[in-house]
Amino acid sequence: MQESTPRGKAEESTLLFNEIQLILSEKRTALSGLRTGIAVFVLPLSVLSALVATSQHYDFGHAARLLVPLLVLTAGLIALGIYLIVHAIRRIHHYDRLIREIKRKHSVVAEFID
Repeated sequence: MQESTPRGKAEESTLLFNEIQLILSEKRTALSGLRTGIAVFVLPLSVLSALVATSQHYDFGHAARLLVPLLVLTAGLIALGIYLIVHAIRRIHHYDRLIREIKRKHSVVAEFID
């Protein structure tokens, strides 16, 4: 079997490290999605806080035709932000499980990854 030779073991180690690098790059992408989800989630909250802070300067009855679409858009952005955050967290946990599985199966890489 070729894997018992030093060259075969080196190729296997290289393949494992490349696989881990690929998983870590996917994890970085998921972290970027998490950052985007947080930004999308926070934007409507800051708009709502500005509306509450300035609510004494306008009458809701007169501004309702502008506020209702704004509140609907805000609710949509909050829902999108929650979806992006939950999806990114699930992907991050998935990639962590993949790395733990590789570490469990191959002791060669376990010493390099915490």
